Amino acid sequence: MGKVLVLALAGILAALLGERLMELRRKLNGSRELEPVELPNCHLIKGIERGSEDIDILPDGLAFISSGLKYPGLNSFAPDKPGEIFLMDLNDENPRAIELRISRGFDLASFNPHGISTYIDKDDSVYLFVVNHPEFKSTVEVFKFVEDENALVHLKTIRHELLSSLNDVVALGPDRFYATNDHYFSDSILMYLEMFLGLTWSNVVYYSPTEVKEVASGFYLANGINISPDKKYVYIADLLAHSIHVMEKHANWSLTQLKVLELDTLVDNLSVDPYTGDIWGGCHPNGMKLLFYDPENLPGSEVIRIQNIVSAKPTVTQVYAENGSVLEGSSVAAVHSGKLLIGTVFHKALYCEL
Repeated sequence: MGKVLVLALAGILAALLGERLMELRRKLNGSRELEPVELPNCHLIKGIERGSEDIDILPDGLAFISSGLKYPGLNSFAPDKPGEIFLMDLNDENPRAIELRISRGFDLASFNPHGISTYIDKDDSVYLFVVNHPEFKSTVEVFKFVEDENALVHLKTIRHELLSSLNDVVALGPDRFYATNDHYFSDSILMYLEMFLGLTWSNVVYYSPTEVKEVASGFYLANGINISPDKKYVYIADLLAHSIHVMEKHANWSLTQLKVLELDTLVDNLSVDPYTGDIWGGCHPNGMKLLFYDPENLPGSEVIRIQNIVSAKPTVTQVYAENGSVLEGSSVAAVHSGKLLIGTVFHKALYCEL
């Protein structure tokens, strides 16, 4: 009788593991193959070789690019080199990427930048918020941009127990922001166990010097976050749910869900066109290829554009798609005056004229 029970329990466990593996493969779009969608006027950006995970463009056309992310379980072409922030002036006829100098006193050796966001203050000061993972922990670094010197002056490092597994940030002022935690756990093994079990424990946190609180929860993997030009709505990408959540923002900074847009791709970072309100997403068409990196079976890249997301019938357009032969693992797409930048988790970056 005891042997029968052991066999029965083993069978149940094997079935549960099989079901979890199949569900994880489904969430990662493991069977999806891409039909290419080409853009005619594109070229790789010289000098960016090890990632361009997030991009934020100021209204005047200055684009900030985070590079060199090391993330548990994902590929890195330069695991021993610190991260960088690049700047491109999209007003130039042939814009090029320039590495920004960072002020003394900041620990450059452990700089591991992830999501970024800019904020322009009333006096036109530009602040850059950077999710950082020094020693694979989570902080938000706040810099002031000094344009004449192509430099970032480090102002503060923000740590908090609610900011435990940060992915992206959207600045709301010189000292406040929303941020996504892509996992409940910060330990890498527990992070992947959380993903394997399909736990919806990921969340969004509001931070200010006087108040820190959870404002949204129940995500499989809360990733990119951004805000509408009129500041009424916050957009949150749930990568493993293939969806974007539209949240209504309230005066006390709390969020309530207005709708969810279901997609057929893994949406990473979100950019918002300040003039049209259109949302641009850098996407992973097949997350299995990203997670289990194989040079013979490269992760592809995909860019989508979403128009009128708050309406009853948003328009979703696949703007760009390719199998990784040009760009591996696209994570962000941002536009300015007919120019498109596409960034990646650990690979190169693409400049296109639309």
